[in-house]
Amino acid sequence: MNIAIDGPAGAGKSTIAKLVAGKLGYIYVDTGAMYRAVALALLNAKIDVTDVDAVANEITGIEITICYEDHAQQVYLNGENVTGSLRKEEVGNMASKSSAIPCVREKLLDLQRKLARENDVVMDGRDIGTNILPNAEVKIYLTASSAVRAKRRYDELIAKGETPDIDKIEADIITRDKQDMERPIAPLKQADDAVYLDSSDLGIDEVVAKIISIAEK
Repeated sequence: MNIAIDGPAGAGKSTIAKLVAGKLGYIYVDTGAMYRAVALALLNAKIDVTDVDAVANEITGIEITICYEDHAQQVYLNGENVTGSLRKEEVGNMASKSSAIPCVREKLLDLQRKLARENDVVMDGRDIGTNILPNAEVKIYLTASSAVRAKRRYDELIAKGETPDIDKIEADIITRDKQDMERPIAPLKQADDAVYLDSSDLGIDEVVAKIISIAEK
């Protein structure tokens, strides 16, 4: 069984997907973390993302591995656990740009499909149901208003002791939505057979319950 959850930045896809996978006993595959690992590598190497040849050359030599330690997904970049660095804003912004580059997508596509062929998985991202797993048995398009998504991110950062600007967070989210929806390769959009689920006024447990109910049907 494959469950594909797509949607814009900050919609809670990763949180929801992890909980659904845990309750069903499936493997959670965080495709966004894979793209963020590539983005981190490009940032570390100070690669200009508009230089596609430089990007292609840089990613040729990188290795991304996903493993599960104590039931938690860990992402390794060239043998180093980089899980703790992947949620930084600059990494997310770079991932939004670099994930539109064909060579980056090709690098990760085989790994993602192999995991889905060999396991019951819940996979979240921007183009899972439309491109990566077009034959997934369950497809969800999870979204929320930009204001709600910004407030959720703001609360996360406050809890970490940071002092974020909520207006800038929302502006970044809107910009990222535009980039993701307008990119020429596998843009963010709802699959024709996906269930539309707006979580703006729903709690996490309510969203998880709705998805599990859809999967059980």
